[in-house]
Amino acid sequence: MGDLVRSERAPAPEALHDAFNRAVAQENRRHADVIVSPLTITLGDEFQGLVATLEDTARLARRLRLGLLAEGIDCRFVIGQAALNTPVNPERAWNMMGPGLARARETLEEKAHGLTYRFTLFEAPMTERLLNAIGAGLSVIERGWTDRQRADIADLIEGQGVDEIAARRGVTRHSVYKVRSAGDYDAYAMQWAAVEAALAGIDAEGGA
Repeated sequence: MGDLVRSERAPAPEALHDAFNRAVAQENRRHADVIVSPLTITLGDEFQGLVATLEDTARLARRLRLGLLAEGIDCRFVIGQAALNTPVNPERAWNMMGPGLARARETLEEKAHGLTYRFTLFEAPMTERLLNAIGAGLSVIERGWTDRQRADIADLIEGQGVDEIAARRGVTRHSVYKVRSAGDYDAYAMQWAAVEAALAGIDAEGGA
């Protein structure tokens, strides 16, 4: 689950709405192989969906986050476990009930200041606490990025190499490394690797 930050203050609401809808539709296409119930915009600036694994959910959230930031749109997420007591709705993430969904909603509504990534797990309070602490660190790093740092780091995350980025931008490799260093890329990547490893471990166990 997630929502846009300060969307009510947007100077051009129609442009924000269009960019938001495009970003959500794009991620639904990109992650169609792991999406159980597609990302669905529910209340204008809120969205939710069901993904097969926690690890894939985190990757989807990060990609959507960076894509929206490229449009100047801030957003935040709750990544959590859910067990449905009702049939899956494969068309829209509506009208489903089960453990985990209510807690994720409550966490999202807390609107903790400055926290971009939050986690809710069934029976792993210490892991949840550690992941939320890492999520806070990721939020701090992202808030410090310039547009150039964000763009280069997003490309690095997607697997592009320094040489490729330098050639496209018409700059030296050293210039890209400087941007990477100033944006704390190594720390950011290390923290994301820890998040993904922890979530993959929970996925492998079939629960918390």
